[in-house]
Amino acid sequence: MRRFPLLLIVLAPCLAAQRPDAWRCGHVLAEDGVTWREDVVVTTILQSVVLVRPATPDQQVDRDFGDAWMVPGLIDLHTHLLLRPYDERSWDDQVRHDAAELRSLRAARYAERTLLAGFVAVRDLGTEGAGFADVALRAAMIEGVARGPRIYPATRAIVLRGCYGPDPEDPAVPKGAQAVAGVEQVRQAVREQVAGGAAWIKVYADYRHGRDGPVAPTFSGEELQALCDEARALGRPVAAHATTDEGIRRAVLAGVRTIEHGAGASKETLDLMRERGVVLCPCLAANEAIVGYAGHEGPIVSRLNAARVGFQRALAAGVTIACGSDAGVFDHGDNAHELELMVDYGMTPAQALAAATTVAAKVLGADDLGTIRPGARCGLVVLAGDPLADIRNLRRVLAVVREVDERTPR
Repeated sequence: MRRFPLLLIVLAPCLAAQRPDAWRCGHVLAEDGVTWREDVVVTTILQSVVLVRPATPDQQVDRDFGDAWMVPGLIDLHTHLLLRPYDERSWDDQVRHDAAELRSLRAARYAERTLLAGFVAVRDLGTEGAGFADVALRAAMIEGVARGPRIYPATRAIVLRGCYGPDPEDPAVPKGAQAVAGVEQVRQAVREQVAGGAAWIKVYADYRHGRDGPVAPTFSGEELQALCDEARALGRPVAAHATTDEGIRRAVLAGVRTIEHGAGASKETLDLMRERGVVLCPCLAANEAIVGYAGHEGPIVSRLNAARVGFQRALAAGVTIACGSDAGVFDHGDNAHELELMVDYGMTPAQALAAATTVAAKVLGADDLGTIRPGARCGLVVLAGDPLADIRNLRRVLAVVREVDERTPR
């Protein structure tokens, strides 16, 4: 059974004269991410943390959480809020038959689930056939029409023509991404995404060719370079879906910021990622879900082992790893399972928590997220257990403190 917080606190936009809000907690995560400040009051005003200091006996607070643990609001760098989990409705049926309006209504509910699970920001990497609906969803959050995390939308992913479904070789069938070919079409697609409100550009650097063809690199090095150059000129970073070593290598050389999945990277390519500061979002939870949907039988089972081994190779190679779960393949609100798998596969709980806080915030270029300090955004999560002792305590959410921002985020 899915469990949501007993309390959700949403801070509305406030005037300069409004009094601060004070939250007392027995344990507040220090900026080093590995120690706790004991018996602390966190004071917020104007959507930001302004004070973090020891509690005093006579201090008045708005909420005393007692002997609980407060951590920064979590960040998931790979979600699909416009997708319903595949065990409820297949991806093909969603893209072919479900109206964008229906999918948007679902997405609003999924966004709230995500927030209630402690995730205060997400990078939504593709609407999968729902156009620019993620930009509209972001606007709804800002206006207070819906309740959810801060959204960094990527609108429609960009893929090579003939490599993405449904029916990749039939141009009359709606597609889950924007299909293009050639340098000029690639550049134009980037411009269209940015004009539509994309904060990130998502590209498929490899995928199946045709309906049943092998997974292989899609765009040439020249095309990927053109995509990254155009995105850079427009002030947008690039995320690349890539699972093969050659697809990953081409994307890294072209200048992408993150690699999504990345299980097939060789040691040489992992070294290149580390040297160039390219971050891996491994999407372990989605991979596990897909294997589970297949009944843990047949060739697809090898994907689970490949993902685990690929993650462990990247960790050993010193590649920066951030939390990116691919929620939407599996149930929204279950995002913390990605961090549980990271720990199962070799990370410490502190490393996994950092992957969803300080590391993910750095990927987004959001210095005001991922930490509890003066000047940080008031994205705070209160837990009933210590996540550094057991990462599964991230599921024991008591409260989420999340600002409502009137400004349009980048």
